[in-house]
Amino acid sequence: MCKEIDNILYDTASSTVDKKFTYGIPGDPDGYEETLYITNEGKYFIYTYGGPTSKYPEENIVPIAREDVKNWMLSR
Repeated sequence: MCKEIDNILYDTASSTVDKKFTYGIPGDPDGYEETLYITNEGKYFIYTYGGPTSKYPEENIVPIAREDVKNWMLSR
């Protein structure tokens, strides 16, 4: 997935996965994934996607500040 936010392009295909959290089992309509990526430029973002009744029924990308990454991971 690719998304431009504030003139910055966030692309899952050209970025590196840092951490991935999966909730539920494959095919679970309530299941979802949250994946932390880092771009080649050092920008972090979270890619989210899940089943139709999950908290992420549609793909999305959300930028996250470097200083917030640790707290995000600890809250998972």
